Amino acid sequence: MNQEKIGKYRWTICALLFFATTVNYLDRQVLSLLSGKLETEFNWTNSDYANITAAFQFVYAISMLFAGRIIDKLGTKWGYAVAIVVWSLGAILHAKAIPVGGAISSLLALAGITGISISVLGFIVSRAVLGFGESGNFPAAIKATAEYFPKKERSLATGIFNSGANVGAILAPATVPYIAEAWGWETAFLIIGAVGFLWLIFWFIFYDKPEEQKRLHKAELEYILCDTDQKVIVPTESETEAKKVSWFKLLGYKQTWAFTFGKFMTDGVWWFFLFWLPSYLKAQYGMEGTSISFPLFVLYSMTMIGSIGGGWFPAYFLKKGYNVYEGRMKAMFVIALFPLVILLAQPLGHYTYWIPVILIGIGASAHQAWSANIFTTVSDMFPKKAVGSIIGIGGMAGGIGGVIVSKVGGALFDHYKTLGHIQTGYTIMFAFCAVAYIIAWVVMKTLVPKMKIIEL
Repeated sequence: MNQEKIGKYRWTICALLFFATTVNYLDRQVLSLLSGKLETEFNWTNSDYANITAAFQFVYAISMLFAGRIIDKLGTKWGYAVAIVVWSLGAILHAKAIPVGGAISSLLALAGITGISISVLGFIVSRAVLGFGESGNFPAAIKATAEYFPKKERSLATGIFNSGANVGAILAPATVPYIAEAWGWETAFLIIGAVGFLWLIFWFIFYDKPEEQKRLHKAELEYILCDTDQKVIVPTESETEAKKVSWFKLLGYKQTWAFTFGKFMTDGVWWFFLFWLPSYLKAQYGMEGTSISFPLFVLYSMTMIGSIGGGWFPAYFLKKGYNVYEGRMKAMFVIALFPLVILLAQPLGHYTYWIPVILIGIGASAHQAWSANIFTTVSDMFPKKAVGSIIGIGGMAGGIGGVIVSKVGGALFDHYKTLGHIQTGYTIMFAFCAVAYIIAWVVMKTLVPKMKIIEL
């Protein structure tokens, strides 16, 4: 079927999903980029900052289990709208963290609980609201992709909107420190948080269910509803019911545990890079504000290589005759070797801060390549009706892993800062980041040595 005759409106929807994902990552990064300024202003310890970041990770992890079902209940249009309203309000709420913290502190005092920093309380609540809202982004975007794209184009559309995460990570250090320096940290939260409401206007203008979309030509609608054989796909009632699979049943499979452990071990590494690198550059090199913008811009730009190359790499092994799972696992083993270079970040970091920035950038890029593949190990072995539930389970495990990494990191940094050598704390954390992928791969391979398709 001629693509010109079909039409291209579905790519307008993909563009909306891309920008929403970009906003998603912009909002979650503002705090880390302002952490140095906030730590100084409110006299936070590293453990205080760890508690604040852990609040986001914990709520995000728990919410991931239910976000998909909430989106299904509300529908894509209103589900996505509610998600971005909640997380944008959460982002803006950071600017009012002190009065929020004061109100909560007063309530806690009535219950006899005192001694908790007002600023820490305020930011914990703000991060919790942000985490709850942001958990809806990927389930809603994946659902919209399934509605607007035929199966043969869904992986491409997903790859495009998912790249918004990298763009958001790149744009944040290029904008947030400058806004904060010019107008104050509160304004940075307000401006970045308000972007979500701007996106909402375009969402309501351009999004409707394909069958209700007036801008969608009949030929494109037929193309969306057709698979490669051009037959219209109409799910039966029994197929719809079959999509509901018990979590407890899925936990009985080693394949579920392999994916869950892989996420638990490695998601925390990405969270650590996202939330702690500005604090690292301040603690070890005295850099903060606009001085960290360019190094972080370079570092997160490197992750684009992993995002693009990670999805392509398994094809190299598939062409050599390996089955899908074996080819993917071989690719993931090679990817797991790259973060080992982070072990050199501290020993060589005394020459210039660019050495750890580049080495950590390689590790972060490897994480994106790993992430692109670990998600697909689920669809390699499980039927589609179970994929969403297993990804939710793994997402929660990854979030819990992130909480542990943040809490342990904060405690280590405070301990070694007291001893006058905070660098040792970062050396220990970088060592974990370096070996986490190898450990995850070995356990995953041990649990599932060969490909076995699960029948439910």
